[in-house]
Amino acid sequence: MRRSGGHNLTFDIVQRLGSEIVSEKYSKGTKFPTEAHLCEEYGVSRSIMREAVKILTGKGLLTARPRRGTEVTQETNWNLLDPDVLFWLLNRELSFELLIEFTQIRQGFEPEAAFLAATNATEEQKKKLLGAIEEMERAARGESDALQSDIAFHISVLEASNNRFMMMLDSLVETALTFSIRVSNRIKGVKSASVADHRAVADAILAGDGTLARDNMKKMLDEAMRLFQMQADRPN
Repeated sequence: MRRSGGHNLTFDIVQRLGSEIVSEKYSKGTKFPTEAHLCEEYGVSRSIMREAVKILTGKGLLTARPRRGTEVTQETNWNLLDPDVLFWLLNRELSFELLIEFTQIRQGFEPEAAFLAATNATEEQKKKLLGAIEEMERAARGESDALQSDIAFHISVLEASNNRFMMMLDSLVETALTFSIRVSNRIKGVKSASVADHRAVADAILAGDGTLARDNMKKMLDEAMRLFQMQADRPN
């Protein structure tokens, strides 16, 4: 989950400052306000502000240099694999370019995760995957949360791959899918994703057919890409 660090005052300041940096309240390439100024503006202690700045520096949004102080970095330095940074970017404005780039990354690993899941999934993981599909069916009937059930399905596939690198992508995928699913469903004019498409992936995994699982996942992602590309190509 994106808020794994806990909801506390430091977390709040990181969220506020991070969002403001990304939305360009503080311009890229310029000096960041002093610690004393920020403490006064946000009403927090120096220790909290110092920790918040340290966290934002770790995310690539700020850099500290001798005799130059702390500066806001260029966007190319931001860690887009950090769920917080991705959340701030997606929340800044609806960017089909960003959604397209993220979908390209998904096209690279999610079909392979489905392929691996067909071979590596434990019985418990298979039950979780089936449960995610059943939750999506309930959501389609208006009995559950469509967004969360869709996300749960994709996270279940990553977990069932039992590839430790893919499993570490769960927070990133969850953050981006929160936006991606809403946008794609809105474009299609539906309230929830196609259960049949997702079940086709799950059935292939449960049957141990890695090639079919990969192909079915690829079809879903290709459709999402087609929708985002179509919107991006529209004249303003």
